[in-house]
Amino acid sequence: MEERTILSRETGTSEYEKVVKRSINEGPSVQEEVLRKLNKTREILSESEDIPVGTTPNEVLYETRLFRLLHYRPIVNKTARIPLLVVYALINKSYILDLQPNKSWIRNLLSQGFDIYLLDWKSPVNADKYTSFDDYVNYFIDDSVDILRNRNSVDKITLHGYCMGSSMSVMYTALHQDKIKNLVTIAPVLDTRKDTTVIANLARYMDIDKLVNSIGNLPSQKLYECYSALKPFKQGVNKYYNLVQNIDNDSFVQNFMRIEKWLYDTPPIAGETARQWIKDVYQRNLLFNNELKLGSKTVNLSKINVPLLNIVAEEDHLVSAECSVPLNEAVSSDDKRLMRFHTGHVGLIASSYSQNNVLPKVGQWLKSRSQ
Repeated sequence: MEERTILSRETGTSEYEKVVKRSINEGPSVQEEVLRKLNKTREILSESEDIPVGTTPNEVLYETRLFRLLHYRPIVNKTARIPLLVVYALINKSYILDLQPNKSWIRNLLSQGFDIYLLDWKSPVNADKYTSFDDYVNYFIDDSVDILRNRNSVDKITLHGYCMGSSMSVMYTALHQDKIKNLVTIAPVLDTRKDTTVIANLARYMDIDKLVNSIGNLPSQKLYECYSALKPFKQGVNKYYNLVQNIDNDSFVQNFMRIEKWLYDTPPIAGETARQWIKDVYQRNLLFNNELKLGSKTVNLSKINVPLLNIVAEEDHLVSAECSVPLNEAVSSDDKRLMRFHTGHVGLIASSYSQNNVLPKVGQWLKSRSQ
């Protein structure tokens, strides 16, 4: 009985206590099965760091203190003429796009014949606290775009962003359109007045000046605290209850552990970039209002006239679909398309649903514009 009490206390949830208490009433064999599952769950969770992610073969083309430019090895004989540069967000790690072979956004696009590159951001240190969006957009992304153009002997490339990376891709395209053939965005943070998520509401009332002035970079712990507040029951209790229930399902466990690893793998954000992200994008909505300044340049979305594919998730709890959709009206492109899918922020790019419903349509749109 003492062992069961300890297990309940360690899980810290009433759901687990209910399971254990129910098992006591149902007899010894059920009790033993519940305890076996709890012990197996605890053992598997302790090994989460060892689970492989980001396994699609690639090479590092260029590396600085704050980013690596990766090139993924082609897996088909003939690839599209126009290379594709993926700009990931500064939040969490980019391997969510290559979570596991059968749920990899990167691998799927490779199998469709695209030449894929990725900007893999590194964690900033205290010396990087003054790094701003001007640095990320006008220098880091621009340097990478030029490397792709020179390497592939093309004038223009396809720029493809995810979440915050989509917002940066939009900024870049508005300022350097002469180098961009196509713009593909996934869940871009754009018209923040229409963002109804918990993250947006927290950002609206955050004293980011006080925070950054006091500690420099925005620490990973603060970011994870924000994400934990999004769906406290689902993220803090229910998901572990479901894990215990499915602990003997290897496919479920492997997918759960990879997502769990990614959720906790949250790097800090450079202080000045965090300040601009909260104040200028969320609180003042400057990006959507064509008033955001990067260095001496102002980002004007109406200047964008390249082909645009904007992809949003109807059930996104990190970036409201209503926040992303206005991009299509803000740009001047004649060739523009909005794709809406009934899934969530992560489900859009790292799920079976994504593989079967999202990526085939994305690939079809890209193929006719990548030769």
